[in-house]
Amino acid sequence: MSDTRQRAEALAREVLLLSRNTLLVNLRFMDAALSQFQMVPGNLPLATDGRRLCFSPRHVLLRYREEREAVTRDYLHLVFHCVFRHMFIHSLVDRPLWDLACDIAAEAVIASLAIPCAAARRQERQAAVLAAMGEEIHPLTAEGIYSYFQDQPPEDLTELQALFWGDDHTLWYEKPGEGPGKGEEKNRSANAKTGKDGAEGAPLEAVWKEVARRMQVGIETFARRQGNIPGALEQNLREVNRERYDYTAFLRKFAVRGEVMKLDLDEFDNIFYTYGLRLYGRMPLVEPLEYKEVKRIREFVIAIDTSGSVSGELVQTFVQKTYNVLKSTESFFSRINLHIIQCDAAVQEDVKITSQEEFDAYLEKMTIRGLGGTDFRPVFAHVDALLAQGEFTNLKGLIYFTDGYGTFPARKPDYDAAFVFVEDAYSDVDVPPWAIKLVLRRSEI
Repeated sequence: MSDTRQRAEALAREVLLLSRNTLLVNLRFMDAALSQFQMVPGNLPLATDGRRLCFSPRHVLLRYREEREAVTRDYLHLVFHCVFRHMFIHSLVDRPLWDLACDIAAEAVIASLAIPCAAARRQERQAAVLAAMGEEIHPLTAEGIYSYFQDQPPEDLTELQALFWGDDHTLWYEKPGEGPGKGEEKNRSANAKTGKDGAEGAPLEAVWKEVARRMQVGIETFARRQGNIPGALEQNLREVNRERYDYTAFLRKFAVRGEVMKLDLDEFDNIFYTYGLRLYGRMPLVEPLEYKEVKRIREFVIAIDTSGSVSGELVQTFVQKTYNVLKSTESFFSRINLHIIQCDAAVQEDVKITSQEEFDAYLEKMTIRGLGGTDFRPVFAHVDALLAQGEFTNLKGLIYFTDGYGTFPARKPDYDAAFVFVEDAYSDVDVPPWAIKLVLRRSEI
């Protein structure tokens, strides 16, 4: 390696370390996130695989000479990609749209921090675009922006890419065994297998998940007392740190024991069965049992908040999704007792469903009723009355689809209750301690 190249690499490394240290002074709650990387010179302008910060010395030095704040902003931009786990994405994603959505989300958070050391000139040019997008997308997360672009593809894609660019994303999409990300499978799922983090050997996504959790704790304790933490950062952290729920698995939690006509092969004895066939010809000694105890949903309540904020197509989609989950998992008994209750400030409709055929017929003619204010108590009072009348013999639970703006019952009911929110129609609502809270993406419904 020539002396000139060695000096360039050393100077570029010093620039990056200076940028990191400057950010550490201004953002103390991000100490772990800013210090995660091993710096490796290479051909990419600025990139990361989550473990290494790869940089082109020429790119870093020219960018620093042109505008010192640009390198600091680029460093922070790259770090936010990791904190928000933008790189752990399904391989079938539309890469140009996803890359742009991630860049916009990262730049929006940086702009909201309003720290002079990262206030590069591009921030002024981005302001109008971010303001317009903020009117349409709440909050400005990469997932929300990507979904918006899928519905409304940007006409000026190339211009937007140049305006919000901060780093190269090539390493995000490398196949296992290629480049700096060797051995990493990038997939945003609970079972993702990724690269290892040094001696501890933790999966890479888990490392950044812990970093994001620590950041959120830091913000909610020390940093928030200073009163200078913007909502954009908290919203992105809340989104990336919130638990993901499998709606199908959730419904199974409300299943009850019951008996259905089905061969129980677990109770079938092959030895006696074949012995009887050998001994008597066509007469087995033991017939398989005709009944098997299984878990299936039999008595259930779906409550729908029909206030204006969650009305219309979204409600119908939720009911259809619930039906599809039940049907696809064979969750119905041959006869069921399902009540679908529409309610705003009062119960507007209670439809009893006893079979899949009735459910199909209900969905075909379903009409949203009410559209007034929200009060959860009438639904629970109505269900309690049905219990007192003997309408339910073993009610397992109630799911309440809502935006959360209403009055909750003061006491725990005698059955499980869950409040289900849709992300883009939801603000952080505290449910009572006895209730289950789920926040689903629109795409999950």
